[in-house]
Amino acid sequence: MMLVSSPDPIIDANLAIALDALLAEHSVTRAAARLHTSPAAMSRTLARLRRVLQDPVLVRAGQTMVPTPRAQALREEAASVVRSLAALLSPGASVDPASLRSTFTLQAADLVGAALAPGLLDLAGHEAPGVSFRIRAEELEAGPALRDGRIDLEIGCIDHVDPETQVEELVSLRMVAAVRPGHPLTEGPLTPARLAAARHVAVSRRGRFTGPLDAALAEHDLHRRVSVVLPSHLAAMTLAARSDIVCLVPAAPPGAAPSPLSHDADALGLHLLDIPLTLPPLTIGMAWHPRHTADGGHRWLRDAVRRTLCPPAEQPTHRPAGGGG
Repeated sequence: MMLVSSPDPIIDANLAIALDALLAEHSVTRAAARLHTSPAAMSRTLARLRRVLQDPVLVRAGQTMVPTPRAQALREEAASVVRSLAALLSPGASVDPASLRSTFTLQAADLVGAALAPGLLDLAGHEAPGVSFRIRAEELEAGPALRDGRIDLEIGCIDHVDPETQVEELVSLRMVAAVRPGHPLTEGPLTPARLAAARHVAVSRRGRFTGPLDAALAEHDLHRRVSVVLPSHLAAMTLAARSDIVCLVPAAPPGAAPSPLSHDADALGLHLLDIPLTLPPLTIGMAWHPRHTADGGHRWLRDAVRRTLCPPAEQPTHRPAGGGG
């Protein structure tokens, strides 16, 4: 390890470490053992110290070696330098959430943001009262935004594959049909044909009318009528609560604890109906730039997101976006 301070001479920090060992042990052999090196190497280091300091440092007194007055004066300072180096190069200490004074910027779809906000605020209130959150809509290209530090965390369906991005899958959900109380689909069994015959709202930031449900219906030679496309899940659920429109909502698998992502549908009084078709699961994950992986505050943030979105039995898995371990 070399410390450089131009235009001053190069300083070898290992000399400070060796000086501390020599002054503590008063012996080349014991200092060598302390630093896991050979007595010959330590003798060469002592010779370098004598040249640099222009002082003998240790001199023989009978069968022992004793420090010179100059070396004795440097003993505490050398020990202090070594302690400072050890602290500088040690792993970061864990962070007390109560000491955090941070604003974290998250990017998520409106439904995910609405599900996150109450839980995050509750956890921050009890554990990290100095933390606040800024939740942005899905308006930035997540890979560059994470890299540039414009967002701290992306939560949702992670579909970018930047090699450096760290991704953790949080929960796997299914899509269900959400309708108002008294909707015709609540009466009698829901069949693919009845579902296709209803009027639907699609949610797409890009204005797309079709999605996985349309592909599943097509396998039964059915197609649905999408009456309107909205960019917001919350707006689509509000429309479904006020009309005969059918909206798709993510929900927990059968037998699992309810997902926070369906809480707003429950609050609007919507009935959630199992879709009698095979649809791909919806995987919610979070992504961040690796420079934040070891940061104590960011670790608390990621854990808070886990505790907010994951059922207790869920075991998230962490993986690089590129598919590595």
